[in-house]
Amino acid sequence: MATEYFDVLIIGAGLSGIGSACHLKKQCPNKTFAILEGRDAIGGTWDLFRYPGIRSDSDMFTLGYEFKPWTNKKGIADGADIRDYIREAAAEHNVVPHIRFGHKVKASRWNSERALWTIEAELADGTKKEYCANYVISCTGYYSYDEGFTPEFAGRDDYKGQVIHPQFWPEDLNYAGKKVVVIGSGATAVTLVPAMTDKAAHITMLQRSPSYVVSVPQQDPMVALLRKILPEKWAYKVIRGRNISLTLALYNFCKKFPNAARKLLQWGVKSQLPGSYDMTHFTPKYAPWDERLCAVPEGDMFKVLKQGKASVVTDHIDRFVENGILLKSGKTLEADIIITATGLKVQMLGKMDVSLDGKPFVPSESMSYRGVMFENLPNMAMVFGYTNSSWTLKADLIGNWICRLLNHMDDKGVRQVTPRCNISNMKRVPFINMQSGYIARIKDQLPTQGDTRPWKLYQNYFMDMTLLKMGSMEDPALEYTSPVVGSANAREAV
Repeated sequence: MATEYFDVLIIGAGLSGIGSACHLKKQCPNKTFAILEGRDAIGGTWDLFRYPGIRSDSDMFTLGYEFKPWTNKKGIADGADIRDYIREAAAEHNVVPHIRFGHKVKASRWNSERALWTIEAELADGTKKEYCANYVISCTGYYSYDEGFTPEFAGRDDYKGQVIHPQFWPEDLNYAGKKVVVIGSGATAVTLVPAMTDKAAHITMLQRSPSYVVSVPQQDPMVALLRKILPEKWAYKVIRGRNISLTLALYNFCKKFPNAARKLLQWGVKSQLPGSYDMTHFTPKYAPWDERLCAVPEGDMFKVLKQGKASVVTDHIDRFVENGILLKSGKTLEADIIITATGLKVQMLGKMDVSLDGKPFVPSESMSYRGVMFENLPNMAMVFGYTNSSWTLKADLIGNWICRLLNHMDDKGVRQVTPRCNISNMKRVPFINMQSGYIARIKDQLPTQGDTRPWKLYQNYFMDMTLLKMGSMEDPALEYTSPVVGSANAREAV
């Protein structure tokens, strides 16, 4: 099996992978790299998901890259616009020639004697290919592209209509004049409901429990003003900074004053619905930001509820029946099409097998170093964005930090860096402090975090910007070494 060497291998050509490649191009121009992408297209999530209304749940001034201004008028972007934006970034930084499409990474094996990763990829025809790299960046996101999460529903075989998971939306689906039930209450559900009212006879969102839903403007007057008086790059920076501050302020307000935040969010919803509307459908049992808030551009979901084109039912499913869903309350929801917007199947590191000198590496047995690397695992980073803000904000900081680290290793003349915890009695806590079902389902797969630097995650962009952009690379927690035996040159070690 022929083996090809690169200084850096990036796994995944989605928002994070393309961003990391752009950072490498700018900050480490002498590094060779390749991107291994399991599918045949750039874009990751934004190329995979094609259901009606697919859009960002964060504003594009923060979901966009720090180095590429978002110039579209819309603050909340459609999936196609985001996909085009990622492709433009890849083209502008000449990243596309570095992408190896149809390469699904199955395993990564670290050899300490050679300070080298060997990556095994499977091609579409089933053949295997090996690559070697000194450093690996996992940009695989946090969920499986191969399957979504769908609970077991009793009586599913009795149902005569179509059952569809949004992750695998049929291109030829005809829902004109059909009765549609969307199971779920998260971002996907609140996107599908208003988007499908253009053709469907009626849409019902069936939820077991409500989520917090907040209306956000599609176009911001301040954006238009700043674009008139400032160069595009400066306007983007100002708007980006303002939106980061507002999002963080809202998050902190919700955490510190949950009762007041609950009332404020409830008022925002109630003001857009008829006075007689049953607010129990928008009254979650949990505190604000125990789970992510769902953004509704221009209140589109509330508009279709007012118009009677859609409705919300809060109940538990007893079973599927021939013509729809039988609820625990005894009511039957008739449906020609049932959409299971029930979540994603979350997985770490793209489900690749990682080993360290022949021994399996288990993420849950390791702490996360600055939310980037893993304790006791050399030369591997994982891009994992914020849960309380835009994913790309953290991805950009991580991409910049990795480039700083690689350049620092070159300056020191070393080939290996390993985070080591040298703090005795370090308290280990969950990696993500959220109650969402998709997080709870994989808590045994996630790494942990510590209760103090550099092992603590802050979920705070300004704190991370200080620590990741300006912090010293001579951290006592980073162990810099080179192989005792073998070649001193990584390429010769292959």
